[in-house]
Amino acid sequence: MTKNVLLLFTLLITSVITAQDDQIFLHNGKTVEGKVIRVEEYTIDFVYSGEEAENTFGKYAIAKIIYGSSGREQDVTEKIEVAGEDDWEKVVILEDKSYIAGLKKVGEVRGKTGMINFQTGNTGDKKAEKKLKQEAAEAKCAFILMTSDKSTTSARNTFGSSQAIKTGVTYTY
Repeated sequence: MTKNVLLLFTLLITSVITAQDDQIFLHNGKTVEGKVIRVEEYTIDFVYSGEEAENTFGKYAIAKIIYGSSGREQDVTEKIEVAGEDDWEKVVILEDKSYIAGLKKVGEVRGKTGMINFQTGNTGDKKAEKKLKQEAAEAKCAFILMTSDKSTTSARNTFGSSQAIKTGVTYTY
């Protein structure tokens, strides 16, 4: 009898302690329980229940957080649905590795323009970016981590042809 009461008391204390955990709802359908330590502009730092090591998720991976101590619900980001190449404008280009934490790597993409004469300022960049996003959207990926963004200029003719080349790694939920 005493063992049963002790077991019941232990279970009650454990459930009270875990009820204080924050719940982090990811866009991939998983839920993480722990304690949110910091909410930054693009990342959230937390500690898993029963652990001490700090972990980080990029906000793009998180739908919402429910804080255990208050029950307050905080929406973090909306899920970006990319069904195919026609959704290329929805693709988000990320420039910092910390933003991809919690996302799943899919593959590499490349967008470039041909050598173009009389190209004005951003024209080549915009075309290369569009091609990059279209390739990611075709793979049904909502995110690209930019790994290279360069322009080249040819000295072969007096007008100086230029080419924009962008490369990145695609990510999904």
